[in-house]
Amino acid sequence: MVRLTLMLTTLMAVALPAATTAQTGPTVMSAEPFKVGTFQASGRQFVGLVLRDQLIVELDAANAALTANPSYPEMGMPEDMLGLIGQYEYGLKYRLYEIVTDLVENNRLTGSGRPAFIHNLDDIRTMAPIQYPGKILNAAVNFYSHVSEGASQAEREEARAERAAQRGVPYLFLKPSRGAVIGNGENVVIPFGRDRTDWEVELGAVIGRAGRYVSARDAQDHVFGYMVTIDVSDRGGRPPGGMGGSGKGHDTFAPQGPWIVPKEFYGDPMQNLRQTLSVDGQLLQEASAAEMIHSLWELIEYASSIITLFPGDVINNGTSGGTSMSSGTGSTSTGAVRQGSLYLQPGEVMEATIDGIGTLRMPAVAGPVPQGLTGAQLPPVNDYRGN
Repeated sequence: MVRLTLMLTTLMAVALPAATTAQTGPTVMSAEPFKVGTFQASGRQFVGLVLRDQLIVELDAANAALTANPSYPEMGMPEDMLGLIGQYEYGLKYRLYEIVTDLVENNRLTGSGRPAFIHNLDDIRTMAPIQYPGKILNAAVNFYSHVSEGASQAEREEARAERAAQRGVPYLFLKPSRGAVIGNGENVVIPFGRDRTDWEVELGAVIGRAGRYVSARDAQDHVFGYMVTIDVSDRGGRPPGGMGGSGKGHDTFAPQGPWIVPKEFYGDPMQNLRQTLSVDGQLLQEASAAEMIHSLWELIEYASSIITLFPGDVINNGTSGGTSMSSGTGSTSTGAVRQGSLYLQPGEVMEATIDGIGTLRMPAVAGPVPQGLTGAQLPPVNDYRGN
């Protein structure tokens, strides 16, 4: 009996380290940071890895090439970005790490040995990364510089102090997805009669794990990654006045992209965030997370108290001062004064940048004149407001 007990004890001692190691998960690391996006080449849409912001790797083909080596087991790849996001924390990210490391360490990114599944960014079309998010939740007036924007300096300082003393809870609104979401370089269409179209650069946090009643303390665990978004807004409203619920939801009014940075390659947005927006080269918005009234984690906590968050959902952090409401007064977050029309005009180009993620370059064009639809044939805002 003593001998049997000793044998069992020895076997358990040998087995325990193996069990402990198995629980820690793979130790695979990526040789380089990467981003993920949705692209189109030769009329075919695919999910790709973005390396060095210039090289696009077709995920499915790269995985097939990797598994030609028997050292790597076969593993199915997601058909779209929603699938990638949902599987990422359940083992998929380690395969992506392996793909990137294999390409880098075997010098396959450049030169004659570069496989056909690696494209130059300029040779393919960049699509909106997620087609399409289940829901988009935007934070309204979540930067101190956006409070009482366009008022006098004294009024803005008073409003800021009051808001800082009484932050309350975040204000979130839903923005449509399919129809509104477009990718980098696509046209933002200003609808007929809407002559008060505005810009708002925001950080888009992409949810990676489903959650309900997620605490701010644990919110970062539920994030997959980050992208640049623009909350294009119709400030004109509907006659006889008032913005109404449609002002945020026109077609093309939710640019997203140009790709998504997984959170491990971006870091803490509450420390690293810098978001800017220019129109035709004039910098009008510039802000860091220090200006936010509610942190990104508080936004996620509040959002998940209202509705369950699912992988691929997007929460936007809000925008800073520098929108059209103040662009002619010098009270923008950059101090710039916009010349000519205060609002976005057909032919102008918005460029929204978040350091460490990328830039959305979005041309604006005029929408067609609607035919036979009295609800859409609205007069220009200035006509019915009398100014």
